[in-house]
Amino acid sequence: MATKENDQIIKDNNKAFTSIFDTGTISSKCCSELVGLGNVCHSALVKRTLENLLFKDLSPARIIAKSIQTWNNCLGLIDSPSPFA
Repeated sequence: MATKENDQIIKDNNKAFTSIFDTGTISSKCCSELVGLGNVCHSALVKRTLENLLFKDLSPARIIAKSIQTWNNCLGLIDSPSPFA
C-alpha cells in the first residue's frame, strides 16, 4: 500500500488511532467502522503505522496491547444491544 494511501486511512480513522496511539476515546460510530475493516486489516494498519517515524518513540508492545484492547472494546460495543433500542 502506498504511503499516501496509508496516510489517508489514518486520517479517515483518526479516532481509532487516537484511541490506540494516545489517550483518546472512540465513538460507537467509529467502532462500527473499525470492526467493519476487520481484525486482520486493523492489525495490519497498526503494524504499518508503527513503522512510521512519527511513532518511533512509542513502545510497540504498549501500542499493540492498546490496539487489542480497543478492538475488544469495539467488538463488545457493537455486539451488545443498545439499552435505548
